[in-house]
Amino acid sequence: MGGQACVFYGGAEFSRDTDFAILADAENLIRMNEAINELQARVIAVPPFTIDHLLGGHAVHFRCQHPEAAGMRVDVMAKMRGVADFTDLWERRTTLQGADGTLYDLMSLPDLVQAKKTQRDKDWPMIRRLIEADHAACRGEATEEQVMFWLREARTPELLIELAGAKPAMSATLTTKRPLLEAALSADESRLEEELYLEERAERFADRAYWKPLKRELEQLRHAQNG
Repeated sequence: MGGQACVFYGGAEFSRDTDFAILADAENLIRMNEAINELQARVIAVPPFTIDHLLGGHAVHFRCQHPEAAGMRVDVMAKMRGVADFTDLWERRTTLQGADGTLYDLMSLPDLVQAKKTQRDKDWPMIRRLIEADHAACRGEATEEQVMFWLREARTPELLIELAGAKPAMSATLTTKRPLLEAALSADESRLEEELYLEERAERFADRAYWKPLKRELEQLRHAQNG
């Protein structure tokens, strides 16, 4: 669900860690612990690896010591702001097969885009690249659902104006959910750039508000751990 997934989707983000969304229940955490032990991985920060912390919205961070994955960081989450429950994420997942036959289950592109709406500077250019790559790959045979996804999430003024021009009726129906599409319909690039900036800023503020109590919990855990 992180940089590695972006590579698969054509976003071309180099990543030294691997992020996973997992089902947080007792049986699955046993399997997860088995995998972590095989990787010779250890928790490298607070919080500890527990169901309560995962369901509370925290990420748990591991560092691998196995020779074939030495130094690799693994981050695990079960709950994210604005992102569907794991059951829905799994139902909508994308499965790709590598050249060696290995299967990779990725968070669906719409869900990955939603997960990337954070306060971090690096995530917003990635959202833009992911949608541009998807549009470039599928524009000739796009389904109505894909076009609606691009209209809901694209962050490139030129692309939004192109989409709105090609699908004005569809764009008009989405203006109640994404008002900046009105600027796309009128091909007002300057206004569209401003609206995209405000949209991004609102998501960043929402993410900071979401993480504020979680960061307080982490500080309390650090103090308790340090005695």
